[in-house]
Amino acid sequence: MIHSWLPYVLCILLFCVGVYAVLSKKNLIRIILGIVIADYAVNLFLILLCWKKGGEAPILQPGAMEQVMVDPLPQALVLTSIVIGLATTAFLVAIAMRLHERYGTYDITRIRELRG
Repeated sequence: MIHSWLPYVLCILLFCVGVYAVLSKKNLIRIILGIVIADYAVNLFLILLCWKKGGEAPILQPGAMEQVMVDPLPQALVLTSIVIGLATTAFLVAIAMRLHERYGTYDITRIRELRG
C-alpha cells in the first residue's frame, strides 16, 4: 500500500533534482532542463494538493453535489502554468541558441571569459 505522503515527498525530490541541475551544471542546455524539471515538479505538487481520494468531476456524474468533488481551480492554474512554462522554455532555448552562435559553446564559464 502506498503511503499518502509518498507522492509529496517524490514531488519535492523531483524539485530538488531540478534545482540541483540549475545550480551545479555549467552547460546551458542542462540548466534549461533543470528549470523544466523544477517547473513540472511545482505543477505536479499543485495538482497533488487539490486531489481528493474518491473525488470525481462534478460535470460527469448526475447528483454529484452529494459526492466528494475535486476543485477545478488548481487544475486550471496548472494548465495556465504549463503554457507559460512552455513559452519560457522556448525563449530560453532561443537565447541559448543565439549564445551558441556568438560564442560557439554552451559552457557558461567560457561565455563569461569571452566578454567583449
